[in-house]
Amino acid sequence: MNVFVVYCHPSSESFTYKVKEQFVKGLEAVGHSYEISDLYKMNFNSVFSEQEYLREAFYKLEAPIPDDVRIEQSKINNADAIVFIYPDFWTDAPAMLGGWFQRVWTYGYAYGDAPTMKKLEKALFLVTMGGKLSDKKRQIQVEAMKTVMIGDRIADRAKETEMIVFDEMTRGYGNDGHRDENEVIFLKKAYELGLNM
Repeated sequence: MNVFVVYCHPSSESFTYKVKEQFVKGLEAVGHSYEISDLYKMNFNSVFSEQEYLREAFYKLEAPIPDDVRIEQSKINNADAIVFIYPDFWTDAPAMLGGWFQRVWTYGYAYGDAPTMKKLEKALFLVTMGGKLSDKKRQIQVEAMKTVMIGDRIADRAKETEMIVFDEMTRGYGNDGHRDENEVIFLKKAYELGLNM
């Protein structure tokens, strides 16, 4: 299987970075091929330009698509599955990933009468979170994230979808006593998810 990983976190000192590394090790262990778009490392331009807006707003297939967007679209169409790895920032992905969707999901590619985006076998979301999933508030937030990411952005663009949240991973807020234990458990799970893609 060829897996396209879209990774979005500003720091290699983060738990999210460790999740990405373990997931990729799992892919490698069973011989899956993969490609990574590390959006911060790439300095991906997440800003929707006026020209891009006009193309989308008026459904102008003939209008040009920026090269950096075409590259990302090509990575998707070369993949069998897509995996998004990012932290929960205020019940959302980092702004850079939001901008990635806004720019890459173009008319004629991700939507329209005859979109050219291939239907993927799977779309997997690995999300890190500071709060506790046992809290009702966090459960509601995760459902909201699923509505946006799976219900809207992926929709029928993949045959199978899944979101996995690694919770209680912020420093402080009562997590310090078990954060290290959680990290071991969660990184093992990330590795196994790579193995079982």
